[in-house]
Amino acid sequence: MAEEFDLVILGGGTGGYVAAIRAAQLGLKTAVVEKGKLGGTCLHKGCIPSKALLRSAEVYQTAVKGEEFGIVTGDVKVDFSKVQDRKNKVVEQLYKGVQHLMKQGKITVYEGLGRILGPSIFSPMPGTISVEMNNGSENEMLIPQNIIIATGSRPRTLPGLEIDGNLVLTSDEALNLESLPKSIIIVGGGVIGIEWASMLNDFGVDVTVLEYADTIIPTEDHDVSSEMLRLLGKRGVKFVTGAKVLPETLKTDGSVSISAEVKGTTQEFEAEKMLVSVGRSANIEGIGLENTEIMKENGFIATNEFFQTKETHIYAIGDCIGGLQLAHVASHEGITAVEHMAGKKPERLNYSLISKCIYSSPEAASVGLTEEQAKQEGFELKIGKFPFRAVGKALVFGEADGFVKIIADKKTDDILGVHMIGPHVTDMISEAGLARVLDATPWEIAKTIHPHPSLSEAIGEAALAVDGRAIHS
Repeated sequence: MAEEFDLVILGGGTGGYVAAIRAAQLGLKTAVVEKGKLGGTCLHKGCIPSKALLRSAEVYQTAVKGEEFGIVTGDVKVDFSKVQDRKNKVVEQLYKGVQHLMKQGKITVYEGLGRILGPSIFSPMPGTISVEMNNGSENEMLIPQNIIIATGSRPRTLPGLEIDGNLVLTSDEALNLESLPKSIIIVGGGVIGIEWASMLNDFGVDVTVLEYADTIIPTEDHDVSSEMLRLLGKRGVKFVTGAKVLPETLKTDGSVSISAEVKGTTQEFEAEKMLVSVGRSANIEGIGLENTEIMKENGFIATNEFFQTKETHIYAIGDCIGGLQLAHVASHEGITAVEHMAGKKPERLNYSLISKCIYSSPEAASVGLTEEQAKQEGFELKIGKFPFRAVGKALVFGEADGFVKIIADKKTDDILGVHMIGPHVTDMISEAGLARVLDATPWEIAKTIHPHPSLSEAIGEAALAVDGRAIHS
């Protein structure tokens, strides 16, 4: 028996379940089809479990350095099985929370794989959903007025570099390690690679990062990338930039070895394990796109500014459309899509107002244009930069490295970008995000009296520094 819905969402990850909640708030009869667990990659294989591991690594390092604070801790050890137990408990608690939200919103959840069918007796347009149920029962047929594809992404690898899940890993397998390796090669120095490098280094693992670009985290402001390279290098992480990994040289015989071309020479690298962190591919196979007129670009679903595909009753959001593959981005894309189909005339999502975070140690965060991007767009700039070493709270924390950098338009005084690296900056970046939303100037941030002592004083001082007025420098 087919059931009709106002909206069916393929994928119950962060983008999908948030879209479902917003749809329920607007009175739409909504269903979510999820073949795995509600919460998707972010909750089970990404944001949350990785940050739980990062937190354990941070606590371990705090204990190791306890004597610096007058706390004698003795012989500090990592019990990695308990680290994993804690991670799993955090994930499970949040998973139960998402399940509760679905029940609270009266959102129907189908556990299985949903496929879009072509025109049929149920509908003259593509869009009927056939759900292959996980429990093996007969397929369920859903007839929606609208569809959101929110099927997410998966780790990709380099052609010829086979992931065996034991010695050669992606982040999916790394999250479930039973024990820490003595050494690891990380292929890729982007955000995910840097978070893993920081975490494993904090746990005492010998880490080597191979990055194809000339710098790590190449999409970040150059000053931030350089500072991250310096600080992680100071802790013992080995970086090889400009490294073209040669997959055909991979050897796995109880350990891993691989070669890379580096500045005209071939170098061999060896470690107990290897983590491949070179981006993510959209999960768009096997969901029936071939039964529609939906277009793809570079392996991702193509949409308009309100996330409609070429089939205007079918929307797509999140990692499967490319762009900023971040959980909070997917959530707001989902809200925008739902409000558009409901006739609410939402504003177009402005990606330049969205904050990005790296949860390494030190943390990094940014919003808006980098200095390089601003120059390329023809802006005449004035820049303020303020170090955490001049902030009392940072010294109290024992984390005085890093800075806040504010980039402004010299002609209009508008803030173009804010970049931070240092303690707890992922919790501080939202002030800069609000400033960007309000089209604020450095003067307005400086007029906001930041409490003393606080890490946020660095933002106020950086704003003053834009016009050469910083007090503590």
